[in-house]
Amino acid sequence: MSSGTAIPDVLPASVLVPDSGEGAERYDVVVVGFGIAGACAALEAARAGARVLLLEKAAVHGGTSAMSGGHFYLGGGTAVQQATGWADSADEMYAYLVAASKDPEPDKIRAYCDGSVEHFDWLESLGFEFERSYYPEKAVIQPGTEGLMFTGNEKVWPFKEQATPAPRGHKVPVPGDTEGTRMVMDLLRARIEEAGVEVRYETGATNLVVDGDTVVGLAWRSFEDTGVIAAGAVVVAAGGFVMNPDMVASYTPSLAEKPFTLGSTYDDGLGIRLGASAGAELRHMEEPFITAPFYPPSSLMTGVIVNKDGERFCGEDGYHSRTSQFVMEQADHTAYLVVDSEHVEYPKFPLVPLIDGYETIAELESALDLPAGSVAATLERYNKMAAAGEDLDFHKAAEWLAPQDTGPWAVFDLRLGHAMYAGFTLGGIRVSVDGQAQRPDGSVIPGLYAAGACASNIAQDGKGYCSGTQLGEGSFFGRRAGRHAAGIPG
Repeated sequence: MSSGTAIPDVLPASVLVPDSGEGAERYDVVVVGFGIAGACAALEAARAGARVLLLEKAAVHGGTSAMSGGHFYLGGGTAVQQATGWADSADEMYAYLVAASKDPEPDKIRAYCDGSVEHFDWLESLGFEFERSYYPEKAVIQPGTEGLMFTGNEKVWPFKEQATPAPRGHKVPVPGDTEGTRMVMDLLRARIEEAGVEVRYETGATNLVVDGDTVVGLAWRSFEDTGVIAAGAVVVAAGGFVMNPDMVASYTPSLAEKPFTLGSTYDDGLGIRLGASAGAELRHMEEPFITAPFYPPSSLMTGVIVNKDGERFCGEDGYHSRTSQFVMEQADHTAYLVVDSEHVEYPKFPLVPLIDGYETIAELESALDLPAGSVAATLERYNKMAAAGEDLDFHKAAEWLAPQDTGPWAVFDLRLGHAMYAGFTLGGIRVSVDGQAQRPDGSVIPGLYAAGACASNIAQDGKGYCSGTQLGEGSFFGRRAGRHAAGIPG
């Protein structure tokens, strides 16, 4: 069931005791999915004394987590923040995340911020250290092994007025922007083996087993083999639904238009549908993360972004997915970045392609079929504000304000279908602060937990998203779910 929107049937508890009278195998906790959330849940459950089984549909561990660059969104005064001279507190981190969330859940955000330093220490206890260094440039991810950078909208209006900005993007010490988390997943695999977790690869869950309103096990499939397992608790951590075209079309149709999907083959939404089968509410399913970064180089942020009317519609200094979400809201998903010859630089691997350079603004307007005089008027106002050092319209930070008055002017293409947009899903199963699956009325479903991209936690809105949130919250709330499933409260 890799695609489709059908909800799997739940199975009665009687399947755990077949006619032969021999009961099904039993574990205290069964975790579905060996990405970062599932791995952390399994490890903490085992360390709490539970007998744990971890099922992974793929032939190897890692999931989508292992494909990421390795950012963890952490703060409150971590060792890296302290070593690099950045003051931060759980209260300031909380204020920022509440402000940046579309529909904040204060209890989860509070727990995440209050527990962030301890979680940082726990991650390092797996067997690595974040480098005690800071990368000051505006980038999607650190190009080297620098341990800290700004990865959200902390310095962007209005958030900079609601919380004191601090960098919280902690990157694992692996150069580059792909598979940085593979090292962490390998360390988690080693710690899981040490803790005695049983792992079965090429084995996926197919149905939940319920007894009344309680989840008491699950059914599984491995190639042609099938079976059932009794469980004191089931933790679903099987990823999002970006690879399920039917669910994407139903919930996040903008992801179906043009963007490349960011995920593994098994981000098919089955884990989310398993939760729904037991009565769990699904939240924020309509929220996608979509982005096409036009930086680095950061000098491009001094330019102006205009829509098909030749008008600005956002500050150009936002985190890349925030800017991209504003583009998605424009007519025909159309926007262009205009930069003059004094500030233009050309990236080696542009996700946002250069259209051309134009000697005059009138020529630019004609070539892009923009209203005559529209960009000229936009630049006249912008240049005056930039010269005065204050963006009265969209509050772009002064460090990125510079008059764009020296021709020729370069134009970069931000249009959907022309720029290389990519995205993933943010919605999932409604859960408590301890990962307990919840019904629409807020009551918990005994025996069922969810974590990572299967769950709706704090990463719920593309405009407010920060790089590192999914790995950060997936590992943090995965740990909480595993401990609670093993009987350790809080």
